[in-house]
This record gives sequence, structure tokens and C-alpha cells, in this order.
Amino acid sequence: MTNIKNNPKVYFEQQRLKFTKSLHDVKHKIKRISLLRIIVFLITTIGIYLSVANGHDILAIAFTLGIGLFIYLVKIHAGLEKDRLWNETLVTINKNELRILDGDTIDMDAGSEFLHPSHPYNEDLDVFGDRSLFQLINRTATTTGRSTLAHKLNNLITNINSLVDRQLAISCLRDKADWRQNFLAIGKIFKEKQDDLPGLLAWSQTSDVRFNTMFYRIMLIVNPIIGFGVLTLIELEIFTISTFLIFLLLPVALVGTKLGLLNKIHAQLSKKSGLLSKYAKLFRLIAFEEFNSKLLLKIKENISGEHSAHRAIKSLAKISKSMDYRLNMLVGVFLNVFFLWDIRQAIKIEKWKNRYTTYMENWFDQLSTMDELNSFAGFAFNFPNSTFPEFSTKDFKIRATNVTHPLISQKECIGNDITIDGWKQFQIITGANMAGKSTYLRTVGVNMVLALTGSPVLADSFIMKPVGIFTGIKTTDSIQNGESYFFAELKKLKELINKLEDGQQLFVILDEVLKGTNSADKQKGSMALITQLIKLSSSGMIATHDLALGSLANNFPDNVTNKRFEVEIANKELVFDYKLKNGISQNLNATFLMKKMGITI
Repeated sequence: MTNIKNNPKVYFEQQRLKFTKSLHDVKHKIKRISLLRIIVFLITTIGIYLSVANGHDILAIAFTLGIGLFIYLVKIHAGLEKDRLWNETLVTINKNELRILDGDTIDMDAGSEFLHPSHPYNEDLDVFGDRSLFQLINRTATTTGRSTLAHKLNNLITNINSLVDRQLAISCLRDKADWRQNFLAIGKIFKEKQDDLPGLLAWSQTSDVRFNTMFYRIMLIVNPIIGFGVLTLIELEIFTISTFLIFLLLPVALVGTKLGLLNKIHAQLSKKSGLLSKYAKLFRLIAFEEFNSKLLLKIKENISGEHSAHRAIKSLAKISKSMDYRLNMLVGVFLNVFFLWDIRQAIKIEKWKNRYTTYMENWFDQLSTMDELNSFAGFAFNFPNSTFPEFSTKDFKIRATNVTHPLISQKECIGNDITIDGWKQFQIITGANMAGKSTYLRTVGVNMVLALTGSPVLADSFIMKPVGIFTGIKTTDSIQNGESYFFAELKKLKELINKLEDGQQLFVILDEVLKGTNSADKQKGSMALITQLIKLSSSGMIATHDLALGSLANNFPDNVTNKRFEVEIANKELVFDYKLKNGISQNLNATFLMKKMGITI
């Protein structure tokens, strides 16, 4: 990679400039080729006219050369159009990266369909939706890679060996920025539909092709010989045209009687050559890249070898393209009359399925894994000061220094530390409005999510025992389900208690417990909840405005620690430092803010 691995902004700007120049050059070539095509067309047209008018053989030769040159220029133009699209795509990719580095994710895929209100943490921690972690991370090139990425964010890994393998893979891919951009560009050029790959995998499992028999294989040889033989004999005036009409009965009988089945086979693979070519290119990119990670080498091994994924999918793309020739009626009739074209392709499909069907699902599982790993590698590249966490195998702990939130500008974000050692340990975090309590909770939670996907985290150091995460930050009511805010919160807390009583080990993050009830009831309920959590296999952080909850540290000195965020008033303005401190908050700001806004107190 270049020597700018620690400055992604410089890298993306250089890439943008490079591909912008290439795009300009390609567009200039396209204009020249287009002009040449017009000139050749005009000269050829004049040649046709003069040849017909004067009967000059040399003009007929010029006409033939002109047609050949025109076709050659058309092919060059098609190649240049591919180059144009490639460069345009890479310009867009690098422009998007620069926007994201500046904090603009507004047009990025939000993955909102992966949000689940009943999920333990994804809504509270902004994993999906507008201004979400998914928008920041997702650089997938395939729909299944996108789904796999969402699955990893929603289903955290607690096996340390798996996490370490993923860390090494992400670290390896982080340093392959050019390769990752090529991978993404291939994916962007051909847009997939959500059901494309599932449909392809389902198709590969079907076995309704019945043409790979000795009879049809013989007819594929015999029919062209008879057809062109009859035409030759007609040209020699040995046969008449009626003989050719008799010959037509053979291909019409062979193809026509199976037309329904052939149409069905074609419909399943029709217009799929672009999609298949995309997959083949992605597989090839993986197969020919050098990796130094066990996980990546395993992926490469699974798609290579005797049953090479990229060769197999490329051959299927060719079959699909060949089948689509029948979409041109004149071409389709000619090919089927002389070559039994549809049957020929059906036999190729049957042979392909017999050879490769059993490998398809595994191939695309490997591709999806590589795709989602690329996204995490892009995240690691974009945050050069991030660090890969260490994992503890013993009792629960989380220790981190200078933890920041990836969705907040790193220039503005204030880092904080966290230390919780052992189970049954809770931090009670008090503080005034806007002092930073909720942001701190989300910062810790989001970085734990990142850590448990194998991703680097935004911290100077980070060590934790891999455990599940459960949050209660954004509880909302549901008009549709007839649930009040308070009832919805109780349901979530009940779910938490059930999970813990079932033996799950969880890190709990709660913000302002029991907001939906009166102060006295809330205080009593909050104390009862924390007391119960201490007795179960959990640790965590609970933010509150209720300073009385700080007294729990007196009742449970071995289990509860008080932390606070403070606010100062200087020159009649609120001053926040957003730094976590020991103890119970001393300063409040609600009445000050109300007066500031002109509300009489």
C-alpha cells in the first residue's frame, strides 16, 4: 500500500484525482472513436453507392474493409464505455469516502430493515438507521455480503479464537485499500436485486433438464451436418429448396416438442450473464490475491482448486449469454435450425449443475464473508488511530482508555476511560442534562459491539471479556400495540431479568430507568432493579438524574461505584468538559436552562 495508510483523507483525494484524470482521458478517446465511426460510416456509405452505380470491384473491396473497420471501432467503443463506467464508479467511491470522513452519511445505505425493536441493543446504540454504525461501516459489494454484515452487527461473537481470526483478517485487508476499492467497484457496477442470489442458488438445486442423453448428443452433431449439407447441395443445384423445407422438420420436431421446457430453462437463467460475470470477477479477485491471514487463506482455498469458483461462474455466465441469443428472433431461429441451440445450451447447463451445484452454497458463503470483512477493514482504514482490543479469558472485565464514539467527529469528541472488574459490578452515573451521560453509555456500547465483531475500536487501549450486551436507552411506547411508554420499559426490563435468570452473562447499559413513572416510585423501583441485577451474572452502567441512587454505593460498597459528569456555570453560560469523574454529581442545570429560554421559574 502507499505510505499514506495513516492519512485516509489524503489517500482518497489522490484516488479521486487519479480516476478523475483517467475518466477525462477515456471520455476524450470515446469522442475520437465516435468521430471515426461517423467518418467510416460515411465513407462506407459512399463506397456502397459508387460500387452499385459504377460496378467497380475495388470499391466493393473498400466497402468490405469499411464494414470490418466499423465493427472493429464499435468493439473499441464498447471497451472504452466499460473503462468509463469503471473510472466513474471509482470516482464516486472516493468522493463518498471523503464525505463520510467529513461526517456526511446522509445518502448512505441505512440498513433500516435490520432494526428490531425487540433486539437487545441495535436500536439503542444506533447500529442501523440514519447516522448509524451501519452507514459508517457498510462497503459491501453484494446483497448477501450486506446481509452478512448486518448479521454480524446483530449477533455478536463471544468465541475468542474466532474474534482473533477475524481481527487478523481485518488487519490484513485494511492494508489492501486499492484491492478493496476494486472489489467494491465490481459490485457497484452491476446492481443486484435482493432475490438474485437466493434465486440463483435455488435454481442450481433444480434438476428439470433432461437433454444430456446419447440421442440428443448425437443430434447435436448430425443436425448441423445435414443442414449445411442440404444448403451446399441446393447451391450446387443437386437439391431443390423443397428439400431444405423437409430438413426443417428435424429441428422443428426436436426443439418445438420441448419448447415449453426450454422456455422454462431460459427464463430461470435469462439476462443473468451480467450478474454472473460480477460474481466471477469477485471470486477471481480473491483467488489471485495474496493473504497472510488464516481466515482469508481458508476463504481463498474454499473457492479455488480443481473446482474453481471464478472459472465455474464465468462459464455459467457464458451459457447464460449464449441462451439469450434466442431473444433476437432471427438469430434464435437460425441457431436452432442449424445448431439446435437451445438444446445445446440445456445440455451445457445440465453438465454444469452436475459438476458444480454441490459447491455453490459454500462458494457464496465465502464471498459474503469476504465482503463483510472488507467493510470492517474499510472502517479500520478510515480510523487509523483505532486499536484492536484484547480479550480476557478469566472473570469479566472491561478496561479501556480514551474511548471515543465513531459517529462523533474525532476532532470534537472527548475520550473517557472505563474500568469495571468482575461480575456484579455497576457504575451509577449521575450528571446534569447534556453533560454527556447518554453519549458515554453509547460510546462504551458501540465500541463493545465493534470489539465483538472482530473490528478495531476507537480507544488507546481496550480489553474485555466477550459477553452479550443488553441496553435500555431509547425505550418508546407503541400505539399500534396499545403499549404505554412505562409498560414498554417494564417489558424490556423483564426480558433482561429473564435472560440473566436463564444463565446468560450480560453487560447491562441502562439510561434513566423507569422514566415513565413518578419520582418516588421511580427511585424505589430503580433501587430494587439494581439490587436484583447485582445478585445475577451481570455487570454494567446505569445513568440517572436521581442522585439518591448514589446511596447504593453505601449499601453495596463492593458492587457499586459512583461516577459523574459535571457542568459549570461561567459568565452566565454553561460549560461542559464531558469528562467522567468519580463521585456523585453536584451541579444541576434544568432551572438555569429554563430561565435562559425565558421560562419563568
